[in-house]
This record gives sequence, C-alpha cells and structure tokens, in this order.
Amino acid sequence: MNRSAFGSFLLGGLMLLSAVAAKVLTPTNLLADSQPRPPLESTIPAAFGDWTEETARSAQIINPQIEQVLNRIYAQTLSRTYVNHKGERVMLSVAYGTDQRRVNEVHYPEVCYPAQGFQVTAAHTARIATTAGTLPVNRLETNLAEQRFEPLTYWTTIGNQITPGGMDKRLKELAFGVRGEIPDGLVFRVSSIDHDAAAAFRLQEKFLQALVPVLAPQDRNWLAGL
Repeated sequence: MNRSAFGSFLLGGLMLLSAVAAKVLTPTNLLADSQPRPPLESTIPAAFGDWTEETARSAQIINPQIEQVLNRIYAQTLSRTYVNHKGERVMLSVAYGTDQRRVNEVHYPEVCYPAQGFQVTAAHTARIATTAGTLPVNRLETNLAEQRFEPLTYWTTIGNQITPGGMDKRLKELAFGVRGEIPDGLVFRVSSIDHDAAAAFRLQEKFLQALVPVLAPQDRNWLAGL
C-alpha cells in the first residue's frame, strides 16, 4: 500500500471511529424519567419561620412570546412573593427543566434580566451557610431605568448537583453524558426591591437560611444540591 492510499485509509478509519464515538457518547436517557420531580408548589412551603406567601398580588401581563419560550424550556415554574412581620418582601422564582443540553438549558439571570430591560451593574459570588449545608451562590445587582433596583441571589443545579455555571456545568454535563444520561436542572432565584444592595443581600440570606433547612431532605437535594 503506497503512502497516499495508507493516508486515505487512516483518515477514513479516524472519521469512522469519531462517528462511532459520537454515537456512543450521545446521551439518550432523560434523568427526569428515572427520577421524577414533585410539583414545586407542594415542595416549597407557602409559610415557614417568619415568612408567609403574599397572595394579594395584582395580575401580571406576560409577553406571549416570552411565555412560549418559557413553556418550551421549562417543565415547571414557580413564582411567589413572601413577606415577614416587618413587612419586608422577598420574591422567589424557581424554573425547572428536564433537559439541560445547551439548546434547552435553563436561562441565567445575567441573560434574562437584560432581556427584560434591566441593567446588570455588578456580579459576584458568595457562600451562604445554613444548618442544612453551605450554598455557593451568585449575586447580581440590577436596575430598570434607574427606577427599580432589584438585587438578586441565585444558584443553578444540574442533576442533584449545585453548580456556579460555566465550565463547571459543562464538566458535570459531560459526566452525565458518559453515562448516557441527559440531566435535568433548575434556576433557584430570590430577589428584593432595594436601592441598598448590601441590605437586600442580607435579607435574602436570612430568607434562604430559614427556607432551606425546612425543605424535606429529598427535595433539598434536588433543589439545592444539599
């Protein structure tokens, strides 16, 4: 066999091997099928500690296009506002999706807040200690036309593992993919309206320190990776 023919044979073999590897490593089993998740409404209590859901809220008008996208990406969503005895309010939003491959992965606040007209003015990470474990979280400072200041704290999960996103999320996806699994995941976000970001983050931390420990252990596992 001459050098040219050998090169063509080798190239063809490599292409075939690549195609076979891609087929083998393409996940096909949804993790959500083997680990069904309970309804968010029943998983997260409407009242705990000093916090109670505020039910008297004005109706919100949702952009139909945005709603269509949310319905395509997420299997479950939950939005609530909680108030304590001081009248302080924290908004909770959880969005859960059964398929965390890139085209269907959950949307990060860094993306969806600007899409709604907000400006993100600062972003940093933090760790919140609770009696059930420590949460690595992301924090953003946002405002809408310098009128509505909404600092927020959030985390994301993939499978039952909390992740800060970026490369860490991709590595976790790869680990699931090697096992032939398509992981589910969620974005868990709390926010409050406050021009003082430091005060808002302290309030959100107290809220999470009260909420996370009262979740059932199996629910705390998939909601917060703890």
